[in-house]
Formats: sequence, C-alpha cells, structure tokens
Amino acid sequence: MISAIILAAGKSTRMGQPKMLLPWGDTTILGKVIETIRAAEIEDILVVTNSEIERHFTNQSPRIVQNDSGEMLSSIQLGLQSQKPAAEAALICLGDQPQIEEGSARSVCEAFQKSKSNLVVPSYRMRRGHPWLAARPLWDEILGMREPETMRGFLNRHNADILYVECNTPAILQDVDNPDDYSKYKPK
Repeated sequence: MISAIILAAGKSTRMGQPKMLLPWGDTTILGKVIETIRAAEIEDILVVTNSEIERHFTNQSPRIVQNDSGEMLSSIQLGLQSQKPAAEAALICLGDQPQIEEGSARSVCEAFQKSKSNLVVPSYRMRRGHPWLAARPLWDEILGMREPETMRGFLNRHNADILYVECNTPAILQDVDNPDDYSKYKPK
C-alpha cells in the first residue's frame, strides 16, 4: 500500500494568511490537493498540519497529524511515524501545490509498483518536483535526520538511487508561496 503524506503545517508567513484555506475553485488550496490525491486512487491520506488548519477538518477528512512547528523535515518525520503497518511507501505531497495533476501522482506510484525503487521522483526538464515517493527501507534514515539537514540534501545524497519519472507538466515544480503565486496560478 502507498500512503500519501500531505505537508500543510507551514506558517504561511510570505502569504500573510493561512494559504491552505484560500479559495481554489470550489474548494481550498489544501482541499484541491486532497481531491487530486484521492483521484489518483491513493486511499490512505495523512495531512500534517497546524492547529489552525486542523480546526477546518471534519470526520470525513483524511487522517490528521498536528505539527505546530511548521518545519518540512519534522512534518515528514511525523507523517512517517504515523503510517499504518501496511504502508510500503509514502508519497510526499505539498499542501500548497493545488495545480498538481492526478496523472503526475499516479505516474510516480505506478513507477514504484513496477520497479520497487526506494525513491521515485517526478521531473520536468531535468528538475525534481513533487510529489515524490520514499519506500519504507529509507524511512529510518529520514527519521534520524536533524536540522539543519534537509530533504533536498537527502535526495542529493541518494541521487544515484532515484528513479526519475518524466512529467510533461511544470505543475510538479510550482507551489503557492505568496500573493503573486496565488494570483498567477489560481483558477480564473
């Protein structure tokens, strides 16, 4: 089983307000990411978020883990620690990437299922993007990481082990960090 970890605990300082709750079509930024991951047929979805965002979830929402620190590494670690025993891999998704396409997430998961590679990363024009997948054999290493280590450093260390999946969309590289990004990417 592949589980998705959606990282949504950031403090949104550049946005000036909780960006995960900003409107995106008929939902929110975070709601759109959840919809896309569900459409990719990933049944187990875990959202790592802060207490402010958590209040907006209902019983029908994905599983929630709270991380008020907002740091990416600690959010990934909490997500991995909260995985079900049947999870053989985790798809690491950005909560502020609502333009991600179902096909990109599905391609990463299918590449893992065919290859059983421990790291599967989407790329667009030779640039790594999200969502990327880490198989269970790598989780202990990630759980042992400490600041100032970063996931970028982790991926760089394992570059030779990565199975890259070419995606024909720049959406895997684009997230919504500030008001300009929001204006640029939001549906009209």
